Amino acid sequence: MAGGWTHDGGVLDQIEDTVIDGVLHARARLPSGESALFCVECGEDIPQARRLALPGCRTCIDCQAGRDKQVVIGGINRRGSKDSQLR
Repeated sequence: MAGGWTHDGGVLDQIEDTVIDGVLHARARLPSGESALFCVECGEDIPQARRLALPGCRTCIDCQAGRDKQVVIGGINRRGSKDSQLR
């Protein structure tokens, strides 16, 4: 079912693009490289098992759990804007 300026399946395409953008953004934020020996926030030792499981980690488990609880505000999906469809 098409609506307005969209083609059949346009809404699903927009949802898929949004999900793909989110996955790519999350992957880009993953740490890489050599892990730190000590947490950059609290200075505690980072366990060897964590450093092996997550290459490039910079925080201990407790500090990372605190970071993960923080609210992240996402961007605007501009693919569905009328301006971009009129061009």
